[in-house]
Amino acid sequence: MPAKTSAKIVSLSTLKGIGPAIATKLNAIGIHSAMDLLFHLPLRYQDRTKVQPIGSIRNGYSAVVEGEIRACDIVFGKRRSLLCKIQDGTGVMTLRFFHFSAAQKKGLVVGKMIRCFGEASLVRGGIELIHPEYQLISANQPLPTADYLTAIYPSTDGISQVRWRNYIKAAFAVLNEDSIPDLLDSKYLSLFDSKNFTDLYSTLKLLHFPPPSVDLELFSQGMHPLQRRLAFEELVAQRISHLLLRKDSLKESAIEISEDAQLEQQFLNQLPFDLTGAQKKVLAEIKGDIARPHPMLRLLQGDVGSGKTIVAALAALQFIQQGQQAVLMAPTEILAEQHLYTFKEWFDPLSISVNLLVSKLPAAEKRQRLADIASGQTQLVVGTHALIQDQVSYQNLGLIIIDEQHRFGVDQRRALKNKREDDYSVHQLVMTATPIPRTLAMTFYADLDYSVIDELPPGRTPIETVALSNDKRMEVIERVSNACQQGRQVYWICTLIEDSETLQCQAAETTASELAALLPNITIGLVHGRLKSDQKQAVMSHFNSGDIQLLVATTVVEVGVNVPNASLMIIENPERLGLSQLHQLRGRVGRGSIKSHCVLMYQKPLSKNGKQRIEIMRSTNDGFVLAEKDLQMRGPGQVLGTQQSGAAIFRIADLERDADMIDAVVKASNALCNSSPAVANALINRWCPLAANYIDV
Repeated sequence: MPAKTSAKIVSLSTLKGIGPAIATKLNAIGIHSAMDLLFHLPLRYQDRTKVQPIGSIRNGYSAVVEGEIRACDIVFGKRRSLLCKIQDGTGVMTLRFFHFSAAQKKGLVVGKMIRCFGEASLVRGGIELIHPEYQLISANQPLPTADYLTAIYPSTDGISQVRWRNYIKAAFAVLNEDSIPDLLDSKYLSLFDSKNFTDLYSTLKLLHFPPPSVDLELFSQGMHPLQRRLAFEELVAQRISHLLLRKDSLKESAIEISEDAQLEQQFLNQLPFDLTGAQKKVLAEIKGDIARPHPMLRLLQGDVGSGKTIVAALAALQFIQQGQQAVLMAPTEILAEQHLYTFKEWFDPLSISVNLLVSKLPAAEKRQRLADIASGQTQLVVGTHALIQDQVSYQNLGLIIIDEQHRFGVDQRRALKNKREDDYSVHQLVMTATPIPRTLAMTFYADLDYSVIDELPPGRTPIETVALSNDKRMEVIERVSNACQQGRQVYWICTLIEDSETLQCQAAETTASELAALLPNITIGLVHGRLKSDQKQAVMSHFNSGDIQLLVATTVVEVGVNVPNASLMIIENPERLGLSQLHQLRGRVGRGSIKSHCVLMYQKPLSKNGKQRIEIMRSTNDGFVLAEKDLQMRGPGQVLGTQQSGAAIFRIADLERDADMIDAVVKASNALCNSSPAVANALINRWCPLAANYIDV
């Protein structure tokens, strides 16, 4: 074990160029000391140490080039610009300036030599550099000496790249090898790499100032051994933070819930189907958890339509029959309302009181519901973030069920957990219909026990997915008409046009009006996020009962809506959505024995990513396959949600790229938690300090 775990803390204010205003900007992105600056790692590198032949420059590459100016003219197109053609012995390149002065135009004289630096773009006329840095030079003028590549850093408003480089240099000037301890010794590093044990200070220095001889391709892929060494340490720190969360929860006491089959059997007797084997297995795991004197903290995942809600209902019954309250928190009002509808249908015959708590309730109605919750008259409370507001108090909160858990942050889960006012902790069941790739499960969910419902109820038919361009819109509308005439129901989903709920709702309203004009004999309903709660509930109730044939909606119906008669789903602009969200939307159909279809109606031209996403959707209905692909395409921050304890954004690790080291991460993090708590805590403080807010370190 390393002898030293504490790092030298040097204030930002001691570094040249960092005043109070800059320090505030740096604090806002998690940089509070000189050492934090060293762990602010480059995104990529530029090689300004040598001149590249123009003929060798490829699209997207940044390089220094030199050439003779052969032409320089102002051209008028969509935007007025200054175009300067330069040439060396290997090729021709264009320099383009949208913002330029008369003096600049005058200085770029045909026949003069010019040296430029910029990122190359491939356009119809060849390779261009847009707004390059440049200087006029004499023939054969040498480059300024540079011993290392130029780092490009992730930034924030008001801090230029030049400033970042100066701050990093200043931090290295006040810190040395003894300032930053090596927390992982060779015993742990050798779990994934048997050779590269460079000390941490030297590793950081090389990553900020790599020599020109370094393999830039390897660096750009994040696969240099020293990058991998830091990625390993970061993943170990992340997993330790979650293991310690779990360890803390096991120190707490919780009410032991003993099994009483009477109410459960009444519930099962009223269902028109039997539980699947997977549902029974998961329910047994939950019963085992809640029978212990420590709080359950279990993640339940299952693909769309696998029957997680039934399991959640059976879990809630265990608590209700022993005088404990249960709470189900959903991310949207429409999902909360759907859960209310479902649970009342199941629990009313059992004389169990279920009620809804959302923000938009009328004041008098809200006061009454708060009173019913506080007195224990309401036994199951379904709601949104409103459940954690200060004015909400519970009589005897025993179980928290979090639906679509990736939409909630650790703070929100803890706020709800803390609503129990005695010395006991609350049991938690968190659910997701977004299957979680193994790499995510092994790192970000190490604080949770893990259950999977890996089979669908019998009688479900696979959904057939087709892709059509918007040019075929009238054919799609005809398809909708045919489905409705056959007694089926249809969803038409309008996806986000811009990052504006107002514009999204306007798009849905416009589409509903267009379809109403083209399909006068079909009953059309409209649901979007700006409708009042009772309006949404009324529309969804009419759709559930079959009174509405075609439901035009935004993505608010992504989860929780269950209408077995709906057999056709139209998704406009699917290229705007991630794979998991598309899979969730598609899962609103195919919930009965009727052959169901999903039409992905895209806009031309499709980007490369858009094409790839649609092809993947067409090729599989397996949510686990889609989750892995989604992780590859969008990264963990998008898959997890941006509120996961501040931990979803890695500085250097990449869960897809670094998946091969996960087994070594598990071994190292387990060993450090068990035998080296000081090192474990130091790793958390170094890599994920926000997590320390939730851990008893």
